[in-house]
Amino acid sequence: MRRPLGPAPALLLLCATLQAAPPPPSPAAARDTGDYVPPEISGMTHARSSELRELVERFVADRDELTRFYSVPGSELQLRRLREFYAAWRSRLGQMPYESLGTEGRIDWLLLGRQIDYEQRLLDREEARGREMSPLVPFASDIARLQESRRLMEPVDPQGAAAALERIIGQVRSARDGLQAGLKEEGKKESGAPAPIRVSPVVAYRAVAAIAELRETLEDWYKFYNGYDPSFGWWVREAHDRLDAALDAYVAFVREKVLGIEAGKDEPIFGDPIGRAGLEAELAHEMIAYSPEELIAIANREFAWCDSELKKASREMGFGDDWKGAMEKVKGDHVAPGGQPGLVRDLALEAVRFVQERDLVTIPPLAADFWRIEMMSPERQKVAPFFLGGPDILVAFPTDTMDYDAKIQSLKANNVHFARATVFHELVPGHHMQYYYAARSNPHRQLFTTPFWVEGWAVWWEFQFWDLGFPRSPQDRMGMLFWRTHRCARILFSLNFHLGNWTPQQCIDFLVERVGHERASATAEVRRSFNGTFPPMYQAGYMLGALQLRSLHGELVRAGGMTNRQFHDAILEGGPMPIEMVRARLEGKAPPRDFRPAWRFAD
Repeated sequence: MRRPLGPAPALLLLCATLQAAPPPPSPAAARDTGDYVPPEISGMTHARSSELRELVERFVADRDELTRFYSVPGSELQLRRLREFYAAWRSRLGQMPYESLGTEGRIDWLLLGRQIDYEQRLLDREEARGREMSPLVPFASDIARLQESRRLMEPVDPQGAAAALERIIGQVRSARDGLQAGLKEEGKKESGAPAPIRVSPVVAYRAVAAIAELRETLEDWYKFYNGYDPSFGWWVREAHDRLDAALDAYVAFVREKVLGIEAGKDEPIFGDPIGRAGLEAELAHEMIAYSPEELIAIANREFAWCDSELKKASREMGFGDDWKGAMEKVKGDHVAPGGQPGLVRDLALEAVRFVQERDLVTIPPLAADFWRIEMMSPERQKVAPFFLGGPDILVAFPTDTMDYDAKIQSLKANNVHFARATVFHELVPGHHMQYYYAARSNPHRQLFTTPFWVEGWAVWWEFQFWDLGFPRSPQDRMGMLFWRTHRCARILFSLNFHLGNWTPQQCIDFLVERVGHERASATAEVRRSFNGTFPPMYQAGYMLGALQLRSLHGELVRAGGMTNRQFHDAILEGGPMPIEMVRARLEGKAPPRDFRPAWRFAD
């Protein structure tokens, strides 16, 4: 039986009480503006920073300038110039007098070298994937040459440009004919038919994205000349319009006939697995000294702890070991439509008080007060069914344009207890705090951003809040455990997908059965993970980064004598980096030039 739309009676009473007593004014309205200015500006002139800060900033600026000029993604010229750039930087970096650097400088030297090596490997991956989809985009190099000739300020040849577009039209037609032939059953090839092209849906989906980028490149090139050079329009305009129509039809053909995407319906989830070698390269970049299989074992161990705690909370709620039944009860506890922003505000302020009362981390007034609430559209909720955060918090909740089932699933997914367990993850002391510090302390290290630091920090606070008694009831514990099992599941489904062990559908089913997701939110989670722009290790970074910080906290706070506030402030002030480098920095040990990741944080 479906739960009726609207709040439970107890929540209606709560809402009526809240309406009768207006909430106190926002801290941003009540605080004196002078409190937002640092009290001891003179002391900031000697802030700790790295000797290589300007070098890292120079690398970022130069790389961005290069990619702004050679702007055709994956073109032969762009790949060649970037390889030359990275090789030259790696050589010059190797010539630096490493032993003369302090701890901060050595950390930047190691991280910059690691970043350069990683970006070189990404070029290799991009080139290999380009070869796989080249039968579907045989015109890629011709479009790239048009734009790159313009970038090099070579005089345009209007007649030659028109001829190039005619050639591309022919390549589009040949690719479509080849795909059409490839779709026919074996043995039915007609005499004189084009050679069949057969590719996997993953490669076809990748090609559709590549064609979209190439079309942007083509339009940028065309608009630069059209209307300014009279002979250009005379020669090129008609061929350009026919090519535009041909590409429209080609993309529609690939989407419908090869990928099976029906107009007006949600796209299937394809993803693009990187395989074992790709995962090992990602783990090396993240400075993780574990194999994929070892990480899967760690996730299963953490999952077992969650299962035990879920059953404890379920028994307290009167459901015995039926934690799924208890979870369904928790999901029904949501505010009325329109009430979510007020709930978020109250939960955010509660979390700030919780941290300040325990002196866990320094919360500057500006970070405490200046965050905003924005609501997510129904379209965005298809890939992000819960909160998102950073400078602001983006709230998922039903809108009036959703159908009945979508409204119910969104209400259940964004219930009071799930929200209480994640608002602080997104705001204070979570991502909003990170953004505040990252812009003010060692900002050059944003180059070294990793999900193990970004998401690991926010999940570590979920660990801390649990250990310090933040959940007030078994329902609150169920809400926190939903997210904790969700983090375990992200390790399992993302690694198994990239290893080729699980399909996207298996990932969705796993989230429904083992975590307690609504099917809509499970589908959105998997689509977000594999059809979006997240790097392969991003989802695993949530729990694994938190486990690294838990281990480091044990070494330096529980056993080492640091206070919680010193520990957390030092992490934020250092800026983003792999947690093993955070460890070296907080321990004050200058890492050797031949440093290799070896920390077995979960053993």
